[in-house]
Amino acid sequence: MKNYVYLRRKQIVGSMAETFDIQSDVAYLPLVEERLFCFCNECNLGDNYSSVSMAALKAVENAIVHGNKCDAGKKVSLAFGTWQRGVYVEVSDEGQGFDVEAVESRLESDEMLGGGLFFMHSLADHVRFAEGGKKVRLEFVVGGIGSARALARATVLHDWLARVDGRCAVS
Repeated sequence: MKNYVYLRRKQIVGSMAETFDIQSDVAYLPLVEERLFCFCNECNLGDNYSSVSMAALKAVENAIVHGNKCDAGKKVSLAFGTWQRGVYVEVSDEGQGFDVEAVESRLESDEMLGGGLFFMHSLADHVRFAEGGKKVRLEFVVGGIGSARALARATVLHDWLARVDGRCAVS
């Protein structure tokens, strides 16, 4: 099978959007990170880049590993763009999807999520699943996250990592 990466770039009435596809292989994650870095640089995201990058890369990794089951014959489609209040990242896979309502109820009950879903929900301002879980849209509000929101995110991440460390500790 031939390796592929298709890149399409367009400028739409003052907003920017970039879409491309990758094979379902984690070896393409550095390429995604490079394209995301360039896009975020063009959008002048500055300090927001790390939140966007980590959440987006986890979404892509989940699409490859859990959605497409690392089947290199399948693709993962990505879209980066701007919206009224910031930037978004959309990730779609060709897998079977998952029960979105079950995941959302685990979030509401504060039940432990997998790392990818946890990072997406903790770092993005809005997370929206579509197409039965085969597509996720991460939205990031740009224009000042504010120190209170930054501290809240850091606290949530710290608490989650402490729970994971405790769960994985060997007695």
